[in-house]
Amino acid sequence: MRRYGKHTDEDDIRTRPGRRNTRPRTSIRPKHEDAAEGLVLTVDRGRLTCLVDDRTVMAMKARELGRKAAVVGDRVALVGDLSGRKDTLARIVRIEERTSVLRRTADDDDPYERVVVANADQLAIVTALADPEPRPRLIDRCLVAAYDGGLTPLLVMTKSDLAPPDELLELYGALDIPYVVTSREELENGDAADRVRAHLAGKVTAFVGHSGVGKTTLVNALVPEERRRITGHVNAVTGRGRHTTTSALALPLAGAGGWVVDTPGVRSFGLAHVDPSRVIHAFPDLEPGTEGCPRACSHDEPDCALDQWVADGHADPARLYSLRRLLATRERTEGD
Repeated sequence: MRRYGKHTDEDDIRTRPGRRNTRPRTSIRPKHEDAAEGLVLTVDRGRLTCLVDDRTVMAMKARELGRKAAVVGDRVALVGDLSGRKDTLARIVRIEERTSVLRRTADDDDPYERVVVANADQLAIVTALADPEPRPRLIDRCLVAAYDGGLTPLLVMTKSDLAPPDELLELYGALDIPYVVTSREELENGDAADRVRAHLAGKVTAFVGHSGVGKTTLVNALVPEERRRITGHVNAVTGRGRHTTTSALALPLAGAGGWVVDTPGVRSFGLAHVDPSRVIHAFPDLEPGTEGCPRACSHDEPDCALDQWVADGHADPARLYSLRRLLATRERTEGD
């Protein structure tokens, strides 16, 4: 018996489409105009905790974003289940344009840059005055990363009960960096937290520092309601501490309208991603003097016009020294 009649044709035969061809491909992506706004608070193994209105929502990145990853501080657009209930998952469909980016590489030869925090206003560089000893080269590298990423630096010196801050203050005095000096006793009674908090009001501040300097202890004092377990200790032989923070975390600064971002302790701060020509923008008193510099001037060579600019009294010689010290950070190791 004929199933298809007298005049069959191959076009008349119904075929089952393959699994991968059920829907034609398109380059048009949905705009998600009804997506909710959120703030990324922390990232853990591909899951992002976001603040949407007054609740925390767990989310994952949409495939359509490709390799673009959201980081702490990012403002994002979310769709899906935004209730924040247990075992629910939303989807991040858009990452809004960033106003600033703090980046680092593992070392100066590593081409892969890591975005630590997005949209921060300032970078609080925390260093102990003793136990462990200060590492000025690491501080310099953090300063370069801050200037390059559009963040204002803040120097926070801890453990002043063990050593005076004079030498470090003299080293960075020409940079006019705001600073706070704290001691262990002041951390315990709250005085140190109050002085630091005065610099944080209304701003998003990322805290960075190598292990053992008391960074997380300070963050816990600033945000006591979000106190984190402190399990780190300083190794008496190496002077290095064990990490007490394993991932960046944004915490609201109660009553001040700001945010504190605690980041993992760093042992190195690579600057492979930094274009040295951008560092000069952090020195507005020196930048006009570069107009007479030769093309691609490193600002540390015989023909550099900055020497004459300073000699003519337009800027303090200490400022030029500080600029050149920062520009040379990639030429030195952090332990020098």
